[in-house]
Amino acid sequence: MSANELSGKVAVVTGASRGLGLAIAHGLARAGAAVAVASRKTAACQSVVDELSAAGASASAHAFDAGRWEDCDRLFAEVTARWGNAHILVNNVGMSPVAPSSLETSQALFDKIIAVNLRAAFRLCALFGNQMRAADGGSIVNISSSGSLRPQPGFAPYAAAKAGLNILTTTFAKEFGPAVRVNTVMPGPFHTDATQSWSRSEEFARHVQSALPLKRAGDPQEIVGAVLYLVSDLASFTTGACLAVDGGHSIA
Repeated sequence: MSANELSGKVAVVTGASRGLGLAIAHGLARAGAAVAVASRKTAACQSVVDELSAAGASASAHAFDAGRWEDCDRLFAEVTARWGNAHILVNNVGMSPVAPSSLETSQALFDKIIAVNLRAAFRLCALFGNQMRAADGGSIVNISSSGSLRPQPGFAPYAAAKAGLNILTTTFAKEFGPAVRVNTVMPGPFHTDATQSWSRSEEFARHVQSALPLKRAGDPQEIVGAVLYLVSDLASFTTGACLAVDGGHSIA
């Protein structure tokens, strides 16, 4: 993919201040896109914008709480006011807290997990997808999880939300086609800021070495190629797809 493949495109990336979202934001910028950086804290968003700007890219910062429906609406309004319209949406924001057990999962925690991982993506797909369909078309990528296929105890609400996100991809691919393509990337175990407390442990290393064909966890940069493929013309005949980037976790 050429360095200017996405020149003239505006990409919105949620959860873009760290981890996979940060890597995706940088990858889209390197491919020529202007990037609307959306995350919970203004300072964190601005820090990423400063990084992208220093590298010669165009970017804007947008504080955004994915658990709030009205923040989804506000993000859409801000991006539209700043850039006119978006051509790419990457629904990356997510949270995966582990409860001691399903019985000990509170209603507040359950509701927050569903709101952040599923409801926000639904709202943003609806808003930006309709805008893309009415304009020049576009591409949406939902970042799900291999846990949506292979759920583990303690992750039931998160796995259910990500499985729902897979269904949203199928639904919106039909609703917004042919102008807008909608696809899913399903990451497996990755080393990120959010996972470092366990993903760098000896126990986890033993687990991936025995359970995954590639015998390791991924690094954030290794998600970028899948996203760039799906938002580019290379994937012009791809919609409604779920692409696993998981070291073989989904087949292990």
